Order: sequence, then C-alpha cells, then structure tokens
Amino acid sequence: QVQLVESGGGLVQAGGSLRLSCAASGSIFSISAMGWYRPVPGKQRELVAAIFSNDSTNYGDSVKGRFTISRDNAKNTVYLQMNSLKPEDTGVYYCRMRAMSGSYRPMTDYWGQGTQVTVSS
Repeated sequence: QVQLVESGGGLVQAGGSLRLSCAASGSIFSISAMGWYRPVPGKQRELVAAIFSNDSTNYGDSVKGRFTISRDNAKNTVYLQMNSLKPEDTGVYYCRMRAMSGSYRPMTDYWGQGTQVTVSS
C-alpha cells in the first residue's frame, strides 16, 4: 500500500511564503514523477509543478518564477517552495506521485489527501 502525506499548508498574507511537503511511504519500487496540483473552478485539477526522475521540472504558467519544486529521493519526498503568494493561489494543494509499487507492477498514479493553502489580501 502506497500513501502520500502532505504538510505545510496554512494561512499567509499576500506576498508571503509557504513550503509544502509530500512524503511517500509504503511499497515503492520506482518513482517516475511527483508533483502538485490544485482544483480550478469548473475544471479538473491543474498542474502547479512537477518534477521527473531525470530532475526536469514543469510549472503551471501562473506560478512560474514564484514557486520551486524539489525532491529528496532518499526520503521519497517532494517539496514546493511557494514565494510571492497571491490570493488567487488559495486552494487545496494535492500531491501526486506516478510510481511502480513493484518491479512487475504497472505505473500507477497516487494522490494525497490535500493540504489547504489560504492567502489573504
């Protein structure tokens, strides 16, 4: 069983910073990618940031230059450093991991429960 546990959300004023963490545990054989997503009204969750096994990264347009994603492979943990936060960044941030739980298991998407980020104006 694979679990993702997010932490680091909270309330911050506009212009402030937060650092989110997502730790994966359980039967993990190989991780292809980890990332953060948030809901968009009327749409599916949008990409905030993702980091891949080759350490390449991808960011949503609205967070480029403000957010930085990183990972600690030894801890199976991904971080999201969020700077210059804006009220429109408010929402529940979900961690996603694409991984294999065994050498003969398929690549599977796992999701965390989400952590609330609230940015006041």
